Amino acid sequence: MNSSKNILIIGGGIIGLSLAVELKLRGASVAVLTADSKQPTARAAAGMLAPQAERIPPSPMLDLCLQSRALYPAWVEQLEDITGLKTGYWRSGILAPVCQNEPQEKPLLSTLNSQWLDRDTVRQHQFGLGQEVIGGWWYPDDAQVDNRALFRTLQAATKELHIEIIQGNAGEIIRQGNRVVGIETTAGKFQADRYVLAAGPWSEKLLDISVFPRKGQMLSVCVPEDCGVIQPLQTVLFGTGIYIVPRQDGRIIIGATSENVDFTPGNTPAGMQSLLAGAIKLYPELQNYPILEFWWGFRPATPDELPILGASAWENLTWATGHYRNGILLAPVTAKLLADLMWEQKLDPLLAAFHYSRFPESWKFENAKE
Repeated sequence: MNSSKNILIIGGGIIGLSLAVELKLRGASVAVLTADSKQPTARAAAGMLAPQAERIPPSPMLDLCLQSRALYPAWVEQLEDITGLKTGYWRSGILAPVCQNEPQEKPLLSTLNSQWLDRDTVRQHQFGLGQEVIGGWWYPDDAQVDNRALFRTLQAATKELHIEIIQGNAGEIIRQGNRVVGIETTAGKFQADRYVLAAGPWSEKLLDISVFPRKGQMLSVCVPEDCGVIQPLQTVLFGTGIYIVPRQDGRIIIGATSENVDFTPGNTPAGMQSLLAGAIKLYPELQNYPILEFWWGFRPATPDELPILGASAWENLTWATGHYRNGILLAPVTAKLLADLMWEQKLDPLLAAFHYSRFPESWKFENAKE
């Protein structure tokens, strides 16, 4: 099978589908090549929209994250209007508890909305915190989305908008000179005018770029039926090495480990033990909640933990990869800025900080395999 497309997006995760929808809404003819509809990268997330709780320092990365957080309400509303589905967007705010013997570091950017809550106030704000919690930072503008619901909504949006989804594993990306001229897949060979590499942690397997998998293990519990309320936890708890994310249906997501183990699958006793211990320390009542599920996934990490976005060494290939732990947060701004670049030839100055050439040792066009 040899088929020619206008724009072919390699990777059908949150980032690839978000860009496909954005380009289609602007009038592009776009197709998406995806290998796995279950999307283990999307699963390795809790859907936190947390540029402040993550304590991202003042930088282009913080600017990118804040811009994307601001886009979220209108973006998910548009997706929900297209599909009739819900994404689970919830401006729940995020509470970053501080425990004994932990530094009470002030937020890195004082101009953003935040508040320190002392021991008594933090317990009034969220009942049931552990005894070691001595206070916490409250970030009311941080939010969350149900990452699995968002992924289902994006999949539904591609159907509603008649975006072609090609099921198959990507193989060789064929290059001639400074252009990509096709891609071999298990579904056949495909050609396009322009290509986007949005294959997450698998990007490096297709082109030599500094992206590698970082495994995250997670689990979920549910609020018992005899609790009296559907969800007693009304905000995200973002602790040191642990986060607890309540859903409005009574589920509570606990994550996540960060492991450099290549693509080694599976949950481990050590991983689960560390997550449970950290979560119970912050919110002890969790020890009595039934466990729903264990899972894992692979985040696309880069050496500086920043994404690789925009132009590549091939004039018709665009990078949209390496989002590490901020892929869900950065989906709307990635779609917007790359659609501006590809469809309207508008280059946002912010993209300069995420150019592939900041990793000169990893990959150069003149050394690329032809």
